[in-house]
Amino acid sequence: MERESSIFTRAFNFRVSVKQIIMHELKVARDLAVIVLEVASREKLSSVTAVNITFGKMIQIVPDIFDFAFRECIRGTLAADASLNIEVLSVKTKCLECLEEFVPEGFCFRCMKCGSENLEIIQGKEIFVKSIEGE
Repeated sequence: MERESSIFTRAFNFRVSVKQIIMHELKVARDLAVIVLEVASREKLSSVTAVNITFGKMIQIVPDIFDFAFRECIRGTLAADASLNIEVLSVKTKCLECLEEFVPEGFCFRCMKCGSENLEIIQGKEIFVKSIEGE
């Protein structure tokens, strides 16, 4: 009985985690759709042909899930056929002890030069729309 309970708990936690991931992508996709449609309206576009967006790796967007969520958010709009181009920026840190800038390996956030854990993330947390193209 204890083993079955453990399996159930893991399965439930997995479903909750997947739901949270999908909700994260959906929220960001919904916000992007609002921005795209507002820009299209302001610029008097008849159609949006491309949306170019950049995410820092620490935003933890799964590109395929985000693409699907964005497609759902823009279905039936003048942006429905737009291509979505996603650029993912790697994480870059700066050691506040020796001032070395580096890209951490994996999830090891320790200075590669002096070993300090006193770091500042200088790239990888951003999210921005690079451009919206249309006619």
